[in-house]
Amino acid sequence: MWSSSSCNAGTKPRLRAWAWVLSAWMAAGIADASWREVVNPAQRAGGGDFRWFGFRIYTAELWTSRLPFDASQPYALRLTYHRAISRDQFVDTSLDEIKRTRSEPPDPERLKRWRSLMQSAFVDVAPNDQITGLHLPGRGVRFYYQDRQTADINDAEFAQAFFAIWLSPASRDQDLRNSLLGKAAP
Repeated sequence: MWSSSSCNAGTKPRLRAWAWVLSAWMAAGIADASWREVVNPAQRAGGGDFRWFGFRIYTAELWTSRLPFDASQPYALRLTYHRAISRDQFVDTSLDEIKRTRSEPPDPERLKRWRSLMQSAFVDVAPNDQITGLHLPGRGVRFYYQDRQTADINDAEFAQAFFAIWLSPASRDQDLRNSLLGKAAP
């Protein structure tokens, strides 16, 4: 154990410098666990393209540590974009889909809070950009842009509502849902 009396004159500034570098790395998300470390071993459960009026918008992939897919375990949904989409479009569409897939819409204050969380977690995307959501059951979600963590949201209800956009029986694109879950089309 180091004490202040046992450190020579150059040690304290170096320790402070290393502490600053470590905190900067952590703030930048470098020291955070990647989604692949949490979903280990990462196995692709399934995937497919989401199209809107014939235009390919993104490719979705569901990654899990267990096959068949088990929603009670951590999993990741990675979206690789084929079109430019603004953060505002992503947030607005996500909220619309959350409201549509739920049997009872969340109260306005909750939706306002969820909008704020997504605004801070998401970025504008361009073709080939990736956003990954890591579902942590019972806890919440972590978001990654290009495998760099952008948010850690401790709200299990939000996480469940967000992933229901793709995985719930009320999902807009049932073919994509079935492909993600590794199910044959009906």
